[in-house]
Amino acid sequence: MYSKKVMDHFMHPRNVGEIKDADGIGEVGNPVCGDLMTFYIKVENNKIKDVKFKTFGCGAAIAVSSMVSELAKGKTIEEAMKVTNKIVVGELDGLPSQKLHCSNLGADALHKAIKNYLEKKKDKDKK
Repeated sequence: MYSKKVMDHFMHPRNVGEIKDADGIGEVGNPVCGDLMTFYIKVENNKIKDVKFKTFGCGAAIAVSSMVSELAKGKTIEEAMKVTNKIVVGELDGLPSQKLHCSNLGADALHKAIKNYLEKKKDKDKK
C-alpha cells in the first residue's frame, strides 16, 4: 500500500520535464525492473536553481523522482549531495519493501547530475 504522499507525487509529479541547457545531467536505470530516470540541473552561485526529471517507470519511481526534485531545488550542491534514499523514503512516508530500489535510483540520478556539473565546471575552470 502506498502512502498519501507517494500517491500525491505520482498523480501530481513536480518538476517534470527537461532543461535544454542543463548544467548537469544524470541518468540511471535498473535493468531488472525497467525504471529509467534522467535528472537535469541548473546551477547558479553553487545552488540548484532549477531541477527537472524524466522518469520511465512505475508509480513509486515517478513519486521518488518528484520528491528528489523537490528536495534538491534551492539547495547548495553540498546539501543536495546529502539527499539519500533513506531521506527520500522518509519524506514519502515510506515505500513498500519491493519498491525501495526506486528510492536508490532517484538519489543516484541526482548525484550523477551534480557530478556531471562539477566535472564540466572543473573542465571550464581549467580553460
